[in-house]
Amino acid sequence: MAIEIKAPTYPESVQEGSLATWHKQVGESVKRDELIVDIETDKVVLEVVAPAAGILTEILKMEGDTVLGNEVIALIEESAAASAPSAAPVAESAADAAEPTASGGLINPAAKKLAEERGIDVNQIVGTGKGGRITKEDVVNFNPPAAAAVATPAAAPAVTAEAPLETGDRVERRVAMTRMRSRIAERLLEVTQTTASLTTFNEVDMTALMDLRKQYKDEFTKIHNGTRLGFMGFFVKAAVEALKRYPSVNASIDGTDIVYHGYQDVGVAVSTERGLVVPVLRSAENMSIANIENGIYDYAMKARDGKLTIDEMTGGTFTITNGGVYGSLISTPIINPPQSAILGMHKIQERPVAINGEVKIRPMMYLALSYDHRLIDGKGAVQFLVTIKELIEDPAKILLEI
Repeated sequence: MAIEIKAPTYPESVQEGSLATWHKQVGESVKRDELIVDIETDKVVLEVVAPAAGILTEILKMEGDTVLGNEVIALIEESAAASAPSAAPVAESAADAAEPTASGGLINPAAKKLAEERGIDVNQIVGTGKGGRITKEDVVNFNPPAAAAVATPAAAPAVTAEAPLETGDRVERRVAMTRMRSRIAERLLEVTQTTASLTTFNEVDMTALMDLRKQYKDEFTKIHNGTRLGFMGFFVKAAVEALKRYPSVNASIDGTDIVYHGYQDVGVAVSTERGLVVPVLRSAENMSIANIENGIYDYAMKARDGKLTIDEMTGGTFTITNGGVYGSLISTPIINPPQSAILGMHKIQERPVAINGEVKIRPMMYLALSYDHRLIDGKGAVQFLVTIKELIEDPAKILLEI
């Protein structure tokens, strides 16, 4: 009996997705709840698993195709692997799904179509699919051999002194922008066009916080079951306290209304191969530093594996991004709408500073606060950033909430 494999039901904020990767090909057996295909939306990558054990008999949507919610994308013949008569039709379907090449190999239809669009000779491509089959990824990753590699010795005398110097390969590769990357681009452009964005800067002396971390990190890890003590937990706690003091930074604009949030849902920007995502720490005002560090670590692992859900990235009243982990010394972060502000952390670097009339070398970090000037006045933005600076330079204030 044929069983339909359908795309999942998308949340209200997602209209459609793109079929990203087939993990199974026609004719292959699948187990119940085994991952079959990934569907990429503008926010997350959704995994579709097999509803029953059997053999994948037909693929209705190819990689790159647009997929609507609950749309049928493939068919499975239930228990086909245990039934001898069904083996022949499956084999025929598998053969129909791939076409032979002049070199005697097989190529998937989607791969052949892409190769034709790019003018690539499929006979030069080495297939990495099952049985040496050429897949769409093989075409995307294919680099044509350099012209010099196929030149014959007889052609050498034709080179004259006036010939242009060899400059090496000048290879270009064009790939379609992922749905997530495309959506990120749209949102960033929208922010620059619809907000009165302004950035204020300050610097913070990290000496006290670094000393505190050095003194207690081992004990902290031992007591909290392996949780590492980082800097982000302190910055989230400092931001929460500053948001309480300056509620306009925690607010958002909805049409002609200002929405003041009586809670602090702090988003922490995480970079992935597919793009920047911002999972949210819900009610961060009620979280301990250990809970914050645990939450950030869990989100980072989920982001790496593409396991973040839309609910985990929805909402948020304020965002923190740390470009310092990549070496950024100073930058102007872009607001994450509909929020009104974002805090940017940067690289810790030793610099000479004047302390009590003496020049000292201290580990310093630049902080940047980008904010929507329509809602937040310059005075409030500066005071908000100064509050974070003071709390980080004297971490005891964070614990005492003073």
